[in-house]
Amino acid sequence: MSLKRFIYSFLKFQAAAIIATAVDFGVYFLLKYGINKWYLLATFIGAISGAITNFIILRYWVSKSKHKNITHQAGKYIVVSGGSLILNVSLVYIFTEFFHSPSDISKIIAAILVAVSYNFILQKYFVFKA
Repeated sequence: MSLKRFIYSFLKFQAAAIIATAVDFGVYFLLKYGINKWYLLATFIGAISGAITNFIILRYWVSKSKHKNITHQAGKYIVVSGGSLILNVSLVYIFTEFFHSPSDISKIIAAILVAVSYNFILQKYFVFKA
C-alpha cells in the first residue's frame, strides 16, 4: 500500500472515529449531567453507542466491505470493541480515582490513548482488512 493510500485510509478511519466519539461523548454527557448517572455507567453506555456508530460507518463507508459476511465481521468487531471498552472504562477509573483527574478529563485522555494505540490498528488490519 502506498503512503498516499495509507494516509487517505487513516484519515477516513479518523473521520469515522470523530463521528463515533461525538456519539460516545454525547451519550456520556447526557447520562452524566442530564439524568445524573454514575460516570462509569455513562462511560460504558457512551462507549457502546459510539462503537455501534463506528461499526456502521466503517463497514459501509470507510472500508466498503459491505459485501463481506456481516456476522463474521461483526464478531471480530465485538472482540476489538470489547477490548476497547475495557481499556476506556479502566483508564477513566484509574485517572479519576488514582490521579484525581476530573472524570470528564479522564474520559478525554482515555479516548485519545485507546483510539491512537489500539482501535485504528485492530480495526484496519483485523476487522476490516481487505
